[in-house]
Amino acid sequence: MQQQLLLKSEDKTQEFGEGGLELPATQAERWTSWSDGAELPVLTQPGLGVTTTTVTTITQTGGDWSTGLFDVCDDVGTSLVGGFMPCCLDVILAHQYGECWCLPLLPASTFALRVAFRERFKIRGSVCDDWVTVFCCYSLAVCQMMREMKRRLKRQTYTVTTTLESC
Repeated sequence: MQQQLLLKSEDKTQEFGEGGLELPATQAERWTSWSDGAELPVLTQPGLGVTTTTVTTITQTGGDWSTGLFDVCDDVGTSLVGGFMPCCLDVILAHQYGECWCLPLLPASTFALRVAFRERFKIRGSVCDDWVTVFCCYSLAVCQMMREMKRRLKRQTYTVTTTLESC
């Protein structure tokens, strides 16, 4: 398809193509876009008329831990696994948190995970509290984090906003 420019003056329109008409040098004549007179398909601009859907994740945050360190009866299954195989529970916890399953194999990784966990969910506490909890009560700390993860994931809701169309 060959595109041609149109030269428009006050009284006439001339085609200007490869054949080569001389361009008039007067200011009374003006250029117009080649699409003013051409029968070409209409192209839409990027983003116009596009429907956008936004998914928002709302997680309840803040406050204290939902269960205490010694609340083992709140989730008996987690407490049994944490009591007999805390390393396995630590691997599951790291995976559910979004980390690599081999993270618990690194030294002090459970401590780092607890600090990150507390920061993500805005749980009150300090790094010193986390260190004492993990290094003195490892299996209880992992069980508490798993209970917290289960409760936080239950409270997680998804809302979809209405579609937006731009003009």
